[in-house]
Amino acid sequence: MNDNSQSLSCVMIPMSGRQLLLPNVSIAEVVDYASSDAGANTPEWLVGYLDWRGLQLPVISYDAANGGVLTVPGDNRARIVVLNTIGDHHKEIPFMALVTQGIPSQARLSEEQVRKLEGEPGPADLMLVEVEGENAWIPNLEYLESLVLKSRH
Repeated sequence: MNDNSQSLSCVMIPMSGRQLLLPNVSIAEVVDYASSDAGANTPEWLVGYLDWRGLQLPVISYDAANGGVLTVPGDNRARIVVLNTIGDHHKEIPFMALVTQGIPSQARLSEEQVRKLEGEPGPADLMLVEVEGENAWIPNLEYLESLVLKSRH
C-alpha cells in the first residue's frame, strides 16, 4: 500500500448486542422505522415490508437472519437502512432493507484502523473486525440477498 493511505467512508450500524460495519456506498438511504407486518407463514428473518420509492422492500432482521432472535425495536431510535444489492440478482432485487437497533453513525476509516479478529461468524457474518477499539461485524450481503431471493419464489 502506498504512503498516502486512503480512507473509506463507512457506517456503523447498531444491532442487538453487536454492530455492523458497511461502506457508505452500499447504503442507498436511512429512513425512520416503519414497516408493514410480514404476515403469516413468512421467514423468521422477515420483519415486514417497507414502501420505498414505489418498491416493496423486505425488511430483514439481521439478528434473526444470523441464527438469533428477531428483535423489533421498541423505541424511536430504530431506523431502516436501505442497501444496494451487489449479487448476481441485482436487476431482480436492486435493494433490500435492514432494521437497526439505533441510529447508524458515520466513520472515515483507513485500512490501518480496521483489524481482522478471530470470531465465530454466523451465516450472515463475513468477518469480525476491530475498529478503533470497538468490535464490528462485516455482514455477508450476498447471503442476505440469497434469503430475499428465496423468499420471493
